[in-house]
Amino acid sequence: MTSDSAPLDTPEHPEAVAKTSRAGRDLPAAIAVGGSLGVMCIVVLVFVPKVFIGVAAVAVAIATWEVAKRLREGGIEVPRIPLIVGGQAVMWFAWPYGAMGAVTAFTATVLVMMVWQLLGRGLSAPPQNFLRDTAISVFVLAWLPLLGAFVTMLTLEDNGGFRVLVLMIAVVCSDIGGYAAGVLFGRHPMAPAISPKKSWEGLGGSLLFCIAGCLCTVTFMLHANPLIGVLLGILVVFSATLGDLIESQVKRDLKIKDMGTLLPGHGGIMDRLDSVLPSVFVTWVVLTALV
Repeated sequence: MTSDSAPLDTPEHPEAVAKTSRAGRDLPAAIAVGGSLGVMCIVVLVFVPKVFIGVAAVAVAIATWEVAKRLREGGIEVPRIPLIVGGQAVMWFAWPYGAMGAVTAFTATVLVMMVWQLLGRGLSAPPQNFLRDTAISVFVLAWLPLLGAFVTMLTLEDNGGFRVLVLMIAVVCSDIGGYAAGVLFGRHPMAPAISPKKSWEGLGGSLLFCIAGCLCTVTFMLHANPLIGVLLGILVVFSATLGDLIESQVKRDLKIKDMGTLLPGHGGIMDRLDSVLPSVFVTWVVLTALV
């Protein structure tokens, strides 16, 4: 979830101040949208957890389309149809076949994209920017559907709905803690060349909130050792922050503010998934190994 936490710069236009928070968000819209999505996820995960696999698959498909659209606007020709269809195969093949199914579908999709890029202009015309566009296509496939496949695997584990809830609460705690601490105390930029509003104070707030949240959820939802919650909280903060920074750099390269406009106050679906996707992998590894 891209959340520039510290108020290290101000809007260029005075009228923007009334509409956005100090961290650059339309805060009422962001809270309304985030709250609605949160309630929906909780209801699904508690009562029909396997349905969440479909919810996640749809979200990844939309996010893939958003990223592909932005890349093509920037002159990078990624193959949208193989990316979206193959990405869905990566996520759904993880249901019956686990990690092996996801990796097999991923590899098959990479081969299809290579051929698609090679022959997209026909046999009589040489492909343009083949190496660059193919490499970026593989990056997008790994960035979204492959990481998204771990949602499928996490949901299918024992007590899977609550395991995914642990993940979601961890990411939300990291986001809220970083936002609050950054707005209130942020003075020292963490990565000014990538995301100027992120601060070390915001990172500290993320650590505090996320560790507390994971300690509670792992203890009371999964009935596991509280120290596992502490470990998970620390790792999720770093995975979520790195996810934010990676998307920020991609958007900086493309010279855009958001990946999309579907969610008022947040941007696009990808702008909500940037920190979730790497955190899914981290959560799956920790909970599968230790719980």
